[in-house]
Amino acid sequence: MRSIAGGGLREEVLDFDYTEEQRLLAESVTRFVKDRYGFAARKKFMAEPQGFAAANWAQFAALGLLALPFPEAHGGIGGGAVETMIVMENFGRGLVLEPYLATVILCGGLISLAGSDAQRQTILPAIAEGKLMLAFAQGERHSRYALDHVETGAKKDGTGFVLNGHKNVVLHGGSAGKFIVTARTAGAARDAKGVSLFLVDREAKGVSVRDYPTVDGLRAAEVTLENVRLGADALLGPLDNALPLIEHAIDRAIAALCAEAVGIMETLNAMTLEYLKTRKQFGVAIGSFQVLQHRMVDMTIAAEQAKSMAILAALSADDPDPGARRRAISAAKVQIGQSGRLVGQEAIQLHGGIGMTDEYAAGHYFKRLSTIEKTFGDTDYHLERFPAFA
Repeated sequence: MRSIAGGGLREEVLDFDYTEEQRLLAESVTRFVKDRYGFAARKKFMAEPQGFAAANWAQFAALGLLALPFPEAHGGIGGGAVETMIVMENFGRGLVLEPYLATVILCGGLISLAGSDAQRQTILPAIAEGKLMLAFAQGERHSRYALDHVETGAKKDGTGFVLNGHKNVVLHGGSAGKFIVTARTAGAARDAKGVSLFLVDREAKGVSVRDYPTVDGLRAAEVTLENVRLGADALLGPLDNALPLIEHAIDRAIAALCAEAVGIMETLNAMTLEYLKTRKQFGVAIGSFQVLQHRMVDMTIAAEQAKSMAILAALSADDPDPGARRRAISAAKVQIGQSGRLVGQEAIQLHGGIGMTDEYAAGHYFKRLSTIEKTFGDTDYHLERFPAFA
């Protein structure tokens, strides 16, 4: 799959066939999910102390998935957003629990975008080898989806900084060895300028973490920073001007979530179709009822629309024009939200009472779809944001 720009005008040539390397990657991840991530196995992984299987994380490293998006010069494989899309779509099919989004896509992306060469050389290989997990501590009590709403403060202290603040719903914060923290070094809350990024060790004095499960089976944490002293080398990226880099990293993460949602929708559709073929009422399979066939068609169309927009998001995730990138990402997030709601609700209704039970997989897929819709901006937020980048 390629996107080629050329000529005096912007020209896109879209090839929707995977390259040989992308095809092999898809086969590898598909096989892993099929072999390792049955519904019963997932429940066992959730019961482990970190909320996922350490053995799976080690396998990700062995397969090269943890190194996938990073440059070869920093221990990576040099993959792009399309390769990430392939991985995340398959992770969606298995409802994978491991902190791939938090560590590799979000934090690894921020290190790649904002880090110094020394930070990249130290941290990216550690992620690729499975030796280090990170979490992005960005959300705050009053920030909702606004990336520029940062009240956590970082004050100069000699050559270093002192951090104070509280971060909410830090994805996989409980398993992180380091946090990438947004803090205000100048200006007031909601000022675009004055936001900086800092690398903070989990064991640093003044850092406290409260880990908890989320409704979709994953985990998050509340992170409190009380007089956390950092050296000058903890600064990640430019002082006061990290917001554009944060926005880029979040756009990449949204593109990845769109792909994950597509994998979930396709799996829900397959489960529902199989149920309609086997569930009988009045002596016949309920799939023979025309009204249910029409609803199944609507689900299939919604999933296909979502897939098209997820591809657009992947191809736009590194667009050098921030306005064009954010417009495409918002359009994709809106379609994912709308399609996900339709597919999830219809799947539950067509399954009947069994779809609501904790023992059946359909409800868990719908919970994850619902969480994705709220992550990094819900449908209404992105509908409102979309015209701003026209």
